[in-house]
Amino acid sequence: MTKYIGILTAGGDAPALNAAIRGVGKAALGHHGMHIIGFRDGFRGLMENRTAALDGGRLSGILTTGGTILGTSRDKPHKMPVGGKILDMTDAIVGNYHDNHLDCLVCLGGGGTAKNALRLKKKGLNVITLPKTIDNDVAGTDITFGFDTALNIATEAIDRLHSTAHSHHRIIVVEIMGHRAGWLALGAGIAGGADVILLPEIPYDVESVAEAIRERARGGKPFSIVAVAEGAISIQEAAALAAKDKAPAKGKAKRKAASEMDDGEADAAEILYADRTLQLAKKLELLTGLEARLTILGHLQRGGTPSAADRILATRLGTACADLIAKGTYGVMVAAKGEGTRPVKLEEVAGKVKTVPLDHALILSARRVGTNFGD
Repeated sequence: MTKYIGILTAGGDAPALNAAIRGVGKAALGHHGMHIIGFRDGFRGLMENRTAALDGGRLSGILTTGGTILGTSRDKPHKMPVGGKILDMTDAIVGNYHDNHLDCLVCLGGGGTAKNALRLKKKGLNVITLPKTIDNDVAGTDITFGFDTALNIATEAIDRLHSTAHSHHRIIVVEIMGHRAGWLALGAGIAGGADVILLPEIPYDVESVAEAIRERARGGKPFSIVAVAEGAISIQEAAALAAKDKAPAKGKAKRKAASEMDDGEADAAEILYADRTLQLAKKLELLTGLEARLTILGHLQRGGTPSAADRILATRLGTACADLIAKGTYGVMVAAKGEGTRPVKLEEVAGKVKTVPLDHALILSARRVGTNFGD
């Protein structure tokens, strides 16, 4: 019998979402003879039963297009704003799944999407996720689609900022996305030749950073590039968070992953990150005597045409997803593994963050070429 597949994109947008939709859709339609429908604006669209036909014509011409033709949102099935209240709309989602005669729901998203998909699995739905995020922080997969494009954009930005830093003898602080994991800042910092790289995984001492910059100035290089992941924190801030985590539950300070935030929380977090990075730039200016400027790349890293690598990865994962559905394999994330793919149980993905190991080869290589990590 023909299988009916639903697909949605959830969480923040990322490059190659359309390539993944195309990969799933074309393989499902053309190779497996399935029927596929899209749901607009993530889990909210599924709750409101707002569908979009995904025939061959609609899937053509979207491989190179940024964003998502289905739209997205950060709404969660169990905590969804409805009529001014936050309600559990899981039952409505389950009802619409069955009303559309779905055999499987494909969710394109990051860690938060995996958690929401797992909730639906526990309600008896057949679900599969594909790992999407520019942060590359989804557990269980070698890489996420969207990461390579964002890495290229951040690297190009650092490349362009070098000339300004050199010409004006300035410190240029570049804030790069990455709330809980520093993969993007690490990769762009190394590729762009940043002198300092600050990651969420390595709390920094601002004096150590300042001394590295002063040492460069003494060596005849009165300019520096500081690549900062938005979630990077000082040693003092890390100690304060640790103290709150040890306090009674009421006083705990929980840092949510960006993929788990709703839009209001995400906007508030971005303001917090920007202020923290601005204060860092001011401190470095004061401690080194060099003029400092801040550049926040923000959503530039998410937009535009996906890279060739991301298009290939999204297509590989998307077609593998259709193959798994044909085999009746559900409740998994389609992970990238080497040159191939593998299904990973959602229980092994949901609620986990893939952070940069402190002994990772990239960190060791960066230290070898003299990069300062603020520790």
